[in-house]
Amino acid sequence: MRALRALCPCVCPPSRASSPEDRDGVTGTVPEAVDTFVAIGTSGLKQLQDHEGNRVDTYRELEHALQGEDGCLPGGVVNRLIAEASGDLRAAQGVMDDVKMAASDFLVALARTHFYFVMAELQSHLKVVGKVPDEAVLVTLGKMAGSYALRCVPFAGATLLALRRTLSRAGSGRTLRIICGVLERWSKGITMYLCSQKRHPFPQSRAAQLCGDLYPLFHHAVVNWLGCKEEQVRSAACHSWGHSGGVHDNRAVLGAVTAMVGVLVCEERHCQRAREQLLRLLRQHQRVQDTSRVTENLGHVLQMLGGGQTPTPRGSALAPHTAGHHQVPDVTEEPGPAHKAKPSRPMTLQARTCPAAVLRSQLRHGSEAQRVATLSLLGELARSDAPVARKKLPQVVAAVQLVCNDPSAQVQRAVLEFIWELLSSGSQSCWPRDVVGHIFSEYSRSSGRLAAGGLFAWKPQEDRALQSLCVDILGSLDVTRRGMSQLLWPRLLQYVVPAQYSGVLIPLSRGLRALLERRERAGCEEEEEPDAVDSPEQARLPAPQALLARTLVLAAAPHTSSGRAVAALQLLQALQGWICGALGTAWATEIPLLLQHLAGRAESSLDSAEWEQHVLKFLRASLKLIEDETWSVGLSQQLSRQLGSSAPGSWQKLFLYKALGTALAGCRDLSHVQGQVLRFLQDTDSAELSETQGMISVVSHAAETHFNLVLDTVTAFTRDRFYETSTGWKAQLPQGTERPQATRAALMCVYSGIALRAPREQLLARVDREIMGTILQLSRVTQREMQLKLALVQSVTEVSSAIQTVGDAGSFELSSKQEVTQTLLDWIKEEPADSLVYGVFQALEELSKLRPALSREENRSLLAVCCQAVLSSPSQEGMKRGRTVRAALNMQLLHRRSVEDLGHLIETLLAAEEPSAGFDDVFLVSSQGESVAGAGNQGFSGWQ
Repeated sequence: MRALRALCPCVCPPSRASSPEDRDGVTGTVPEAVDTFVAIGTSGLKQLQDHEGNRVDTYRELEHALQGEDGCLPGGVVNRLIAEASGDLRAAQGVMDDVKMAASDFLVALARTHFYFVMAELQSHLKVVGKVPDEAVLVTLGKMAGSYALRCVPFAGATLLALRRTLSRAGSGRTLRIICGVLERWSKGITMYLCSQKRHPFPQSRAAQLCGDLYPLFHHAVVNWLGCKEEQVRSAACHSWGHSGGVHDNRAVLGAVTAMVGVLVCEERHCQRAREQLLRLLRQHQRVQDTSRVTENLGHVLQMLGGGQTPTPRGSALAPHTAGHHQVPDVTEEPGPAHKAKPSRPMTLQARTCPAAVLRSQLRHGSEAQRVATLSLLGELARSDAPVARKKLPQVVAAVQLVCNDPSAQVQRAVLEFIWELLSSGSQSCWPRDVVGHIFSEYSRSSGRLAAGGLFAWKPQEDRALQSLCVDILGSLDVTRRGMSQLLWPRLLQYVVPAQYSGVLIPLSRGLRALLERRERAGCEEEEEPDAVDSPEQARLPAPQALLARTLVLAAAPHTSSGRAVAALQLLQALQGWICGALGTAWATEIPLLLQHLAGRAESSLDSAEWEQHVLKFLRASLKLIEDETWSVGLSQQLSRQLGSSAPGSWQKLFLYKALGTALAGCRDLSHVQGQVLRFLQDTDSAELSETQGMISVVSHAAETHFNLVLDTVTAFTRDRFYETSTGWKAQLPQGTERPQATRAALMCVYSGIALRAPREQLLARVDREIMGTILQLSRVTQREMQLKLALVQSVTEVSSAIQTVGDAGSFELSSKQEVTQTLLDWIKEEPADSLVYGVFQALEELSKLRPALSREENRSLLAVCCQAVLSSPSQEGMKRGRTVRAALNMQLLHRRSVEDLGHLIETLLAAEEPSAGFDDVFLVSSQGESVAGAGNQGFSGWQ
């Protein structure tokens, strides 16, 4: 402030002394006038400082002198006059209101020539922390904006910020009116500035900053002053809407809000926020009884906007509300039919005055803010019960269709909210056929954008908000209205099967179950709309097998959403008669058991693999009850179709492979089963691990019932791809055509998978030569790749385990056991490091449990080879040498696991021999192994 005052001689320099030539001319009176002006200012200052005379008269005389002269007072006089007037403004006691007002008027007059000095002084009063500015200071600020609007704009940010700190302390009606007056005048000044931006020196970006400073004040005024309830207002000290000055307070708030809206509509983003606040306030008070006075106040604000008192954008969607709110009954009216019908009256007037062409123009050519506001108004219209409004609804719905594919997230949210209002209104006769489908389409689009990540400009929170809104709308569908059963049933059922709508399964399941219950209670005799369901809608209904396939997939994934699994099972139970009549009795018992298994379990405590087996067991039990071969074939086809549309490697696709194999196992059409098994064997790319695992799941699950058929098909396929030689099987195709080793590995795992799921009574007859023998033949290559090594260990382990599960396997002897054992031992001798990585010891352990038992010399040789492989590993220090910390740690863990596997193998061998002889062999082999390993390698002893 001192720096600004020091600039006074530069801003308003003193009048120059007149020359002798001037004294004789006409202009010779100017210096005399200046001297008189300065004398008046000096005299008035002396009277104020000495408290002489009437201070009101002194201020009025100074004000009159400032208004009639263009001269400039000396800087010292100006500073002292401002200090005296400022002191009177701030005086708490001993100063009458007329003195404060006179001082205020003097400061406003002085600001004509010394604006920045006066404004700096007023701003200093606003910056006092924790203290409400004196009312006289606030009044003076309002006068400054009224007299020097454009010059006040640079101080608008600081002034509005200070007023924000004052809002919560506006406890009296007088203070409230003063603050509203300041807001109104400063808002009008800002509006004047924004309307003349092209001629103003400040940049155009200033509009967004000014609107941002003003919007918190507007929000507070709408929410706390316009939005308060009658009971809260009556208890307040100000009685702002009721008694003792309520009319004046009412006008003050309305004037301030209207003036602030005039600023906010100049900037699109804040214009939209202001409209949302006003519309939210309107909806809030239309749903609450006895709030007509607040609604009337809001109506006055909208009336001012519609009357052109503020610069609203062309085609503003708020204008149609003006007449409606103006017609709201007065609060003095007794509650009655007219009072209860109040929420619909504004909408009725809007329906009469707003033609469909205007709506289409606003939605097609308006800005984003205009489109959103128009959609909000149309939602209010859809909610109205007035006959004239209902008559307009078909035109309104047709207009909304223009923006159903609008790229704006805010517009799409407004469209969904309009559909919500339309669905809640129960006016089915005006629905376009895709009004329900738009909810699902918007959910699918937002899900796609979220999955695509940064490829789209929308923010993730906007898409998640749209998804949540779609779920809320579907969850609130009221199926009790007339015609809803026939109208919603075909539309909702279409969205169960597509995978992109899995996120809305819970409300979708709830709605469909409610519709089915309603149809059952009505006995299909309910009077419905005659054209509610047409043939195209019936044609788009999903097949019963498709519904079963999709609900099984959704039910099998409780680790993703246990609530979704419950919803899928409940929907399956509700649709049991529609899917297949033969399943009704069984499902009435089986599905509650599955639901009971899920009840009370957290997602983290539910084992996914165990739950998946429960679902597959449920599918197997269901298929046993279906004697229709065509139905079972249709189920496998639907599972294949959904399999093709699933993402590679996803849990849905992995489960579908197993479900398809289970469906083939329950199918009585053998030619179809054989064709499907052969198709997967031929079409699967063995180089793709996920596809290979899926093919193995399909073939092995199908073998549970059709063991011989599946094994014969796999054997024929194997002989078609490979031919037998003295050294093993070789590929029929040229070496460069495909990866023979990948195909070998896949087929080896297919054979072992068939053995695991084969009926126990049929397995032993074909496991020796056709399963284990074929696996051995496929594994004989010059050099094994990693995939083939893993397949060999896995196949031997799984076939050995399958044989052990047969009840009478004690008398069964695996003739190829010695050959398989020798194959594994040769691998350990040639590549001891690889054998440890791929867990060969586990395969040897399972194999050693089968008959015929190995001789003592064979067991000793086996132990020697295994111990040598473990003892030949480097010591702990050697593992760290030349490796990263992570690589060394992995080596140590691998060696520890190998030692544990070796221990299990030794236990198994000891159990098959006499204890004393077995211990002697172990001790002898271990001693020989240590001596062979060398003194420098402390591997075995170092891991004790």
